[in-house]
Amino acid sequence: MKQFYLLLSFLITAFSYAQLTPPTELQAYYNGVDFTKTQLDLFNDLAVVTAVNHTNSLSYTPGIWEASKMTDEDTDNSNNVRLFYGYSDTDNNHVTDRTRNKNLNGGNSGTDWNREHVFPNSLANPSLDSSGSSGPPYADGHNLRPSDVQMNSNRGNKKFAAGSGNAGNTSSGSSLWYPGDEYKGDAARIIMYMYTRYGSQCLPTFAVNGTTNSIDPNMINILLDWNAEDPVSLIEDNRNTYHANTSNTYAQGNRNPFIDNPYLATVIWGGTPAENRWGSQPPTDTQAPSTPLNLVANNPTEITIDLTWTASTDDTAVTTYDVYVDGTYYTNTGSDATTFTVTGLSAETSYTFTILAKDAAGNQSNLSATATETTLAGTPTDNNCPSEDFENIPANQGSYATRVWTGNDGITDGWTATDARTDQQINSRAICIRNGSLTSPALPGGIGSLTVTTQLTFGGSAGNLDVLVNGTSVGTVPYTGDNTVATTTTINNINIVDNITVQLVNLSSSNRVRIDDLSWTCFTLSTKDFNKQEIKIYPNPIKSSLLTIEVNENSSFEIYDILGKKILKGNVTSKNNKVSLSSLSKGVYILRLQNNNGSITKKLIKE
Repeated sequence: MKQFYLLLSFLITAFSYAQLTPPTELQAYYNGVDFTKTQLDLFNDLAVVTAVNHTNSLSYTPGIWEASKMTDEDTDNSNNVRLFYGYSDTDNNHVTDRTRNKNLNGGNSGTDWNREHVFPNSLANPSLDSSGSSGPPYADGHNLRPSDVQMNSNRGNKKFAAGSGNAGNTSSGSSLWYPGDEYKGDAARIIMYMYTRYGSQCLPTFAVNGTTNSIDPNMINILLDWNAEDPVSLIEDNRNTYHANTSNTYAQGNRNPFIDNPYLATVIWGGTPAENRWGSQPPTDTQAPSTPLNLVANNPTEITIDLTWTASTDDTAVTTYDVYVDGTYYTNTGSDATTFTVTGLSAETSYTFTILAKDAAGNQSNLSATATETTLAGTPTDNNCPSEDFENIPANQGSYATRVWTGNDGITDGWTATDARTDQQINSRAICIRNGSLTSPALPGGIGSLTVTTQLTFGGSAGNLDVLVNGTSVGTVPYTGDNTVATTTTINNINIVDNITVQLVNLSSSNRVRIDDLSWTCFTLSTKDFNKQEIKIYPNPIKSSLLTIEVNENSSFEIYDILGKKILKGNVTSKNNKVSLSSLSKGVYILRLQNNNGSITKKLIKE
């Protein structure tokens, strides 16, 4: 049966993509691209043609300034350029026009326009200007759009994320940026181009926040939605036409294939079908996959639970399964997956799981039947936990840039340092941060105390590094003004449970600080031999302000928020067993109850 569905999927795919024939005027450019290919095979062909035809390397100054005056010329006023992120809105004193005189290019806020790197310079790996500020990728004309100076500054290097309306910070906070309803398709096609042209240096995951694609884990699904929802604009077509004509003084020679045909993204990555500009749209798939069956949750550990299920069927093919934990979306899996391990769970906590199947057109099945399992008891607190000695940082470099590496002792990849150099030492190799930060990957086990060694590099003054766990400040570590003296500092009683990310931040633009021998102890709310029959905790979920904890002997309790911070503590007895939770807002909490028999943790939900 599976072979039948694979054959059927192949036939439908071949029929759908037979329409992908470039128009006559583009056939010479795309010579060598096999448009019968799909997914990453087609992506690789497009990567070759995009690189081969990139025959002219523009300078950042004056190349991009002059090119932008032609590529982004306002179609309603040839004296102006159209501004990326621009809109006309006088509400709340947010005012930015959508067009600006061509000759007002510069750095003056409120009057000038400048050059916006849609894929931010510093988020690439290595950064776009790692080889200098002339030529690609830093001065790639497809990535640079005219922008109001203040809007450019407001965006900075923030990742793109979901939103609505005009361009600006998203509802998730000031760390994310929505390009705007009018520009989200442009942004998506530019990020896709940069990925196609520069590969692993410009992965969409570096610059966009959201769920990853089941076909290509480097792609973010929201880009496919934006590509379909916001069609190609006349400005985009004009930009492609200008750069493809090498008789133009400031033309690169290559094209953005996703402007030529947004449907190419659908063929490669699936998702919401975009407009096919090279022929008729393929038949619309409206049939949803069947509901996944026989979902089982088993093999619990302290922080993980395994899921297995029977594969769904579909008239084309299932592309992904969405996993839900306690009714909340958790992640998606590959199309062939019938097993998955959920990680980052709390010790001795009951979880309920469901899954649903999706196909390439975005059709989704009904949710599966639920499966419930409880994680095992936690390990004792304050065990030795992760450490990093920086021996695996990139090769010695005296310049300041974003550095990414795999940690020592088998710790996962994802250690990142910004505005950092790699040629310094304390006990051995050390990372050196200027006006940047050191960030760990997300790791399980919590954190009790943190120890780190710091030392000033070259000249400067004494100061402190801020220490954040999961984005919240937990203290500072000092360094002296004597660049020959190393300081080892321990921050105690951090006491945050579950998955954590540790970040050390240097806010000084002049003090260059070395960091070495970073380590911390785990912190897990533990469970010992506690007689569960001796207690009753109700109601849960909590709909009022009182929680009842029935115990046979005097016990102490502590309540932690979901980040592991203790927010309430007290004692209960057999007669005094009511706890007021009036100070708690709605959400999920962890209750730790302890007496002479040991301790136990429970998840609380306040509605």
